[in-house]
Amino acid sequence: MDSGAEERTPAWWGRRAWSLLSAVRARAPLVQCITNFVSMDLAANSLLAAGASPAMVHSIREVPEFTPRCDAVCVNVGTLSEDWLPSMRAAASAGRPWVLDPVAAAASGFRMEACLSLLALRPAVVRGNASEIIALADRSAAASSRFKGADSSHESVDAIEAAKALALSTGAVVAVSGAVDFVTDGKQVVGASNGVAMMQKITATGCAVTAVIAAFVAVEPSDALVAAACALAIFGLAGEIGMESAKGPASLRMHLVDALHCLDEQTVTSGVNISSRP
Repeated sequence: MDSGAEERTPAWWGRRAWSLLSAVRARAPLVQCITNFVSMDLAANSLLAAGASPAMVHSIREVPEFTPRCDAVCVNVGTLSEDWLPSMRAAASAGRPWVLDPVAAAASGFRMEACLSLLALRPAVVRGNASEIIALADRSAAASSRFKGADSSHESVDAIEAAKALALSTGAVVAVSGAVDFVTDGKQVVGASNGVAMMQKITATGCAVTAVIAAFVAVEPSDALVAAACALAIFGLAGEIGMESAKGPASLRMHLVDALHCLDEQTVTSGVNISSRP
């Protein structure tokens, strides 16, 4: 899908987002998720709602046969264990486009070392919150009085420079989630401003959108920045629509998945809010 030299206006992003969502729905890419126990349900249902096919396969004995058949891989270290690391590394080395979610990267030296070893295997996209991206860019698990586990203690805008540095040092597109989601390849930066604050009150929404990013990368492997930005905006747009019917986090979770499934061309092209940043 060659985007050519066309100016990337908001209208261009709307058309591109719809094109990629349509491609996911048409191709139903198989996305292997080696992800944490907390996120498995929402990640799988989000992938299905977007039109992809999820596979929660993490056994090292299956990876050599299974992963090469997949269209993309999502690796999430949320409930990290030594037993799963070999599977993560093997899946990331299988030659399929893959996305890394470095959950709570600074929580321990073991977790940071695991994330750095995975980064060396060249993911197409790294998607994390601001604190996770800053920690990875610093390559440090140093204790901080602001540390909040898997939650971010920084705003996404605080991590833009760290994200650019991480992208340049790893070759990955880096996406920072927050009130505005920033996506960068180290040179250009785009912001996706969809979503609602209540999404932060639902566990694993970040993990779920990382899986959706993997599905979008599967259908647009040549431009991971566009794929990631469109996936983030579409997931956030589904959250906005879901919030119209929700009474709180639990009902928003349900309505978000429904909205993701029901998105149509008019809603996507007029609703996604993506723009280039200086």
